[in-house]
Amino acid sequence: MSLSLILPMSAFALAASISPGPVNLVCLSSGTRYPVSRGLVFVTGATLGFIALFIAVGLGLYSLLTMLPIFEEVLRWAGVVFLLYLSVKLATDNGRLPEGETRKAPGFATGALMQWLNPKAWLASASGIGAYTSANDLDQILMFAFVYLPICWLSLACWVYAGAFLRRYVQRPEVLVTVNRILALLLAASCLYLVIG
Repeated sequence: MSLSLILPMSAFALAASISPGPVNLVCLSSGTRYPVSRGLVFVTGATLGFIALFIAVGLGLYSLLTMLPIFEEVLRWAGVVFLLYLSVKLATDNGRLPEGETRKAPGFATGALMQWLNPKAWLASASGIGAYTSANDLDQILMFAFVYLPICWLSLACWVYAGAFLRRYVQRPEVLVTVNRILALLLAASCLYLVIG
C-alpha cells in the first residue's frame, strides 16, 4: 500500500479517534479518578474492541445490519441503555477520589464493549472503510486496521492523560462532583444521536 494512501488513512484515524465521543469522555473521567495505568487498561480494551469492530464492518457486518433492521434497532437501544448507565454512575459519584483499590475503574472489557455500542465507532468504521478501501478487500482492511490501531490507542490515551492533568485541580470532592456531572450530562446527551439517528 502506498504512502499516498497511508497518510490520508492516518489523518482520518486521528480525526475520528481524538474527537470527543462517549469513549473519550470515559477516558477523561478515568484519568481524573484513577491512576493512569488503570485508565490505559480501559484504553487498550477500547482500542482492540474498535479494531475488531472495524474489521467486522469491513467484512460486511454493517451491510448485514442494514438488511436486518431489527438488529440495528437492538444495537441502538443497547447503546442508549449502556451510555445512560455510565452517565448515572458518573452523576451519582460522591466526588471522593478512591484510595488504593477500593473503587473499580472501567476496565478492558468495558472499553471493548463500549466500542461495539458506540455510534461514533460504527460511523467511523463504515465511513473510513467506504472512503479508503475496496469492498471486502481483506488486505486493505487489515492494513487500514494496522494503521488505525496505534493512532486510536494514542488518541484515547491523550484523554486519560488530560484527565490526570485535571486531577490536580479537582482534589476537592465538590469540584469533582461538578466535573462528573458535566461529563455525565455530555455522555447522556450523546444518547440523542442514537435516538434521533
